[in-house]
Amino acid sequence: MDKVIFKRESYNIIGCCFDVFNKLGPGLREKNYQKALEEVFSEKKIEFKSQLYVPIKINNKVIGKYFLDFIVSNQIAVELKVGNNFHRRDIEQLFSYLKSSNLKLGILVNFTYDEVRYRRILNIKNYS
Repeated sequence: MDKVIFKRESYNIIGCCFDVFNKLGPGLREKNYQKALEEVFSEKKIEFKSQLYVPIKINNKVIGKYFLDFIVSNQIAVELKVGNNFHRRDIEQLFSYLKSSNLKLGILVNFTYDEVRYRRILNIKNYS
């Protein structure tokens, strides 16, 4: 049995990221890649929300907030970064987003100087 969740959706998201990189190349700022990815998602009719507000709550009181780069198909958080390496803080940030938004899967996308790299991050506390 294939245990990879949202396999097709993940493949489509990552493909869109490669499309953006192939069209724009390296060296841009994160917000430029984000705007370009919005265009590619729209072009390919992929449902998404960008810069989505996610409150951090305790006892029904908001104590903080996050802004997710994307939520795709109401299921997958996508966080974009620019640079050559994945950093622990970026992985922890995405995992915090997953917990706060109650999502099962996040994809961390890194636009490097040579390529697009990605990591799928699973929210094991919300996986059933």
